[in-house]
Amino acid sequence: MDSMELNKGMAAVLVAGIVFFLTGLIGMHLVTEERPEKLAIAIQGAPTAEPAAGAPKQEELPPIAPLLAKADVATGESTVKKLCSSCHTVNEGGKAGVGPNLYGVVGGPHGHMEGFNYSAGLKAKTGNWTFDELNAWLKKPSAYVQGTRMAFAGINNDQQRADVIAYLRSLSANPVPLP
Repeated sequence: MDSMELNKGMAAVLVAGIVFFLTGLIGMHLVTEERPEKLAIAIQGAPTAEPAAGAPKQEELPPIAPLLAKADVATGESTVKKLCSSCHTVNEGGKAGVGPNLYGVVGGPHGHMEGFNYSAGLKAKTGNWTFDELNAWLKKPSAYVQGTRMAFAGINNDQQRADVIAYLRSLSANPVPLP
């Protein structure tokens, strides 16, 4: 087999790969996935209804007040250092990193840091960060605010979230009173 035949074979494989790739790409744009409102076959354990488009899923969280009563600020600080310090700073007057500085966040307004480019969903939030709102946010940020840029899965453990909130509460000249 001479080099010309080898080149023809490699070109054929390359062209076939490009054709398959482009066919798949075009097919994804031409065919849209449509899910029926009601499944034809009921699957045990599957959700029965999906939330409305654009509405974040909210799950019931335990009341935060009893958890905050037994929260450990030192444990919360350790958790924040481990999970949050790569994107956030916590010192007073600290600069934003990938995420905003967290000093004074508890009781402060959503989008509390001037000059930080918050996502549209978070910019649209009104009011202040309450203990309950922080609890929901830390559980799963993408469920709390649709389209958030925060790439954090969340904290599933209820007491661990309370510890983090207690620590964040301590990051203030005038901490918000506990509920």
